Amino acid sequence: MSKSKQTRSQSKRVVVYLNGIYLGFHDNGDELVKSILEKRSIRELTPNLNISYNKKTGEVHLNTTGGRLRRPYIVVKNGKPLLTEEHLEKLKSGEITWDDLVAEGVIDYLDSEEEDSLSYIAMDESELTSDHTHLEINPASITGAIVSTIPYPDHNSSPRLTMAASMMKQSLGLYAVNFNYRLDSRAHILFYPQVPLVQSASYSALNYDKRPAGQNFVVAVMSYYGYNMSDAVVVNKNSVERALSRSVFYKTYETEERRYPGGQKDKLMVPNPNIMGYREEELYRNLDEDGIIMPEVEVKPRDVLIGKVSPPRFMEEVATFGITEEKRRENSVTAKGGDYATVDSVMLTESLAGNKLVKVKLRSLKVPEVGDKFASRHGQKGVISYIAPQEDLPFTKSGVVPDLIINPHAIPSRMTAGHILEMLGGKASALDGEYVDSTMFSGTPEDELRAVLKKYGFEEGGEEVLYDGITGEKYKATIFIGVIYYQRLHHLVSNKMHVRSRGPVQLLTHQPTEGKAREGGLRFGEMERDCLIGYGASQLIKDRLLEESDKTIVRVCADCGSLGVYDYSKRREYCPICKGTRMDEIEMSYAFKLLLDEIKSLNVFPRLRTGDKR
Repeated sequence: MSKSKQTRSQSKRVVVYLNGIYLGFHDNGDELVKSILEKRSIRELTPNLNISYNKKTGEVHLNTTGGRLRRPYIVVKNGKPLLTEEHLEKLKSGEITWDDLVAEGVIDYLDSEEEDSLSYIAMDESELTSDHTHLEINPASITGAIVSTIPYPDHNSSPRLTMAASMMKQSLGLYAVNFNYRLDSRAHILFYPQVPLVQSASYSALNYDKRPAGQNFVVAVMSYYGYNMSDAVVVNKNSVERALSRSVFYKTYETEERRYPGGQKDKLMVPNPNIMGYREEELYRNLDEDGIIMPEVEVKPRDVLIGKVSPPRFMEEVATFGITEEKRRENSVTAKGGDYATVDSVMLTESLAGNKLVKVKLRSLKVPEVGDKFASRHGQKGVISYIAPQEDLPFTKSGVVPDLIINPHAIPSRMTAGHILEMLGGKASALDGEYVDSTMFSGTPEDELRAVLKKYGFEEGGEEVLYDGITGEKYKATIFIGVIYYQRLHHLVSNKMHVRSRGPVQLLTHQPTEGKAREGGLRFGEMERDCLIGYGASQLIKDRLLEESDKTIVRVCADCGSLGVYDYSKRREYCPICKGTRMDEIEMSYAFKLLLDEIKSLNVFPRLRTGDKR
């Protein structure tokens, strides 16, 4: 055999793996792959098998494992799809099913590896050549379920689609029809959800129109006295008063009468003043005789919702005369900070362990306010900066006032042309009374939308002459105004608002706790500290990082420099190392005192040298 033939045969030699496990070598990779694909096409091999062939590394990977993302394609042979009109007719009549098409080899499921290495897929039947192996069933199916519901996604940049997909999950709508009977830990319900005027084919196919999560807004693209700079939006106050994007927020608290070893158990009741940890009497005012709050009662933060007393955490001490008295501690369920709400419903039931279980659902009305987040379905998110009275907002010659005003600078740099198209389509739909199709690659083209606007006497580009609501003067420029679907997201400022003057501190560092749930302080971080250093505001740094944090006064031995202690029984201070009594009181951060203690645990003895300030 000549050298060239030998190297050619070696180059076709491949390593074969099955589900990542080495099987062996094969002399000709092309023949092996061709043979396997033929056997799969006539279903001698399972349709769950996918194959990938990397000619550079000489590896053939066979995959049959679960967990792979696979998509269905129509099989193409000699430039013609195997799916015929006859198949479609039989499918419609119910003679055959989808599974029959898969079994027959008309439909193939491919994973990403086979798509990349062995397949040549046509988007449309008109593109087919003899080289193509598969045909897309519908080009719009190349994206996921959420992105396929976005209008005109093929006109947007991909990062915006990613953002739009994640924000659609955060939108408020009607998540369940039986929300009144459910006791979810947190739930939002939009008052008047609407179906979008501009929607893709998959929107209704996924039954998303049965659970809408947003409303159609009249939106103007212009700046409004600087209130909507950057991503801020201005909202019409009268629209808000007409319940635009109004929602209700439900929150559920629960507790149960637990049983403890030794026969002790919790008890639901109105706690007595002699119980350890008794709260202010005012906080128990809403409780009924059984210790549970009544429905439709207004509650404020720290109000007790379910009164409960529990046995002590540790063994009781033996009281005088050797009699053990059972002490009980207060363990009630209270409304957390920021919960100004109404009790919606109370449920009494039994837990799986057979204990009494109580759930209390609170209801609070959430009217859009400054700081609430809104987003279109194109990743154009914004926060309300100003709720303007309708009489101060711009209006068209027919008296239409926008519900929302967004900044023009939000569109070009984000490359969300789909947002502009949807505004155009929404306007055309509102005039024509027909939904506009915005399916990817096949939606209603811009020309048709322009024609509809022109038919009804509007400027075909969607721009209109607007008049200033404050001065009544006509704007020199025409303003782009249309109808677009906007979503209210669950990032509500009323649920995030958090303030603290003083409160709990951590046991270890004596610094304020972290987080809203623990009544924590607001973090004054490294960069904030650097700003104050840059300004030379040393007293403010001292105030923030020491006085308001973990300031402590420690005794330091003037002789050996170690930390001293105070003996409360003898009422004297001394050094535990050298037994000296000469002490200096030093002001320091408790975190530094903790550091000294940790250094001592490493068998290193730190000394503090004290002296008068000179």
